[in-house]
Amino acid sequence: MTDVRPLADRLRPQRIEEVVGQPQVLGEGKPLRRALEAGQIHSLVLWGPPGTGKTTIAQLIARRVDAHFVSVSAVLSGVKEIRAAIEEARQMAAQAGRRTVVFVDEVHRFNKSQQDAFLPHIEDGTITFVGATTENPAFELNNALLSRLRVYVLRSLDSEAIVELLARAVAVLEEEGALTILPEALVALAVAADGDARRALNLLELAVGHGVGEVIDRDFIEAFVGGAGMRRFDKGGDAFYDQISALHKSVRGTDPDGALYWYARMLDGGCDPLYIARRVVRMATEDIGIADPRAMQIALDAWDTFERLGAPEGELAIAQAVVYCAVAAKSNSVYAGLKKARADIEASGSLPVPDHLRNAPTALARAMGHGREYRYDHDEAGGFAGGQTYLPPELAGRRYYEPVERGLEIKIAEKLRYLRGGRGADKTGGA
Repeated sequence: MTDVRPLADRLRPQRIEEVVGQPQVLGEGKPLRRALEAGQIHSLVLWGPPGTGKTTIAQLIARRVDAHFVSVSAVLSGVKEIRAAIEEARQMAAQAGRRTVVFVDEVHRFNKSQQDAFLPHIEDGTITFVGATTENPAFELNNALLSRLRVYVLRSLDSEAIVELLARAVAVLEEEGALTILPEALVALAVAADGDARRALNLLELAVGHGVGEVIDRDFIEAFVGGAGMRRFDKGGDAFYDQISALHKSVRGTDPDGALYWYARMLDGGCDPLYIARRVVRMATEDIGIADPRAMQIALDAWDTFERLGAPEGELAIAQAVVYCAVAAKSNSVYAGLKKARADIEASGSLPVPDHLRNAPTALARAMGHGREYRYDHDEAGGFAGGQTYLPPELAGRRYYEPVERGLEIKIAEKLRYLRGGRGADKTGGA
């Protein structure tokens, strides 16, 4: 009798040792592996991209310790289903003396009250909680729930692991009927799957169905897959922010190759180019600053160009801005200076404006000394009133802007050293 279940379900591992691609969690000597070998389990959350084995591992944990397994989907369930799972766990403990693993798929989709519903039952040992999420638990799970769980991070499967899994699948398919699939086709499928084991098996099953009587080689797979092999990108999720972080850090690190790669990756994944354009403006402001003021204008021009031309022509303008910012001289001196100034304001409160800097539009203001002893720089030699101070006395001598010895700021630093040096002591006693 032909097994009509999807290939991914038929190939689901039956033992922990059969899981591929997660040695950092299930390898020999790892904490979870040791706990299972000792027959001990604890509440945990499995965090990783789709198709990395979260559901499978949860099932194997329960099987390894002979625990009852209850599955709850956070997409389809609510507090009612949670209560039913807890009641089922109580009955299993009372009637059969078995513990229960409650597996919650997409746990990040539960709201605070739904997550809180598990807390007393984890605490008193009624259930062992196993959650699965594609989102960062630190952001998506309540602190109260997270404090009771151990987080295990699953990784996208590399091509070698997926090829191993596909080879197992081919052996199963060969038992069900004649087919010819070359090893090179498995490599092509592994690339198209982009780290997702479920996607790899689904693509294999579809390819076999379309290639009845044919030799399935690399060319067949590449023609068959077409656009199905999209790279991993989850707008608003960890992959999204990890990739924009990689782009920003490549620019900051003066690596145009890394910057172009991550820019192309984000476009490939479907990111809005205008989002990237806005981030490039931020890079020009935060990491380049006045070491090369042209970077800001080039970034703004790229943004404007994309809005006028759209894709794909406008994407090239953003690429040019990305590369320019990557190779430009770097400075965060203004960014750091502003942070220091804000910190002093928070620490010292609303210090009054010194009298000589105050506005004096009326006779009363002038009688109160506002503007008195202020020296108008344009009337001074060289257009600079040496020695005049501009900070509240309580902050005298504070330096917020310290130019770096890169790009235009080399010249700015020279000028400030001159102005803050000998020229600063010729009038009112020091800069």
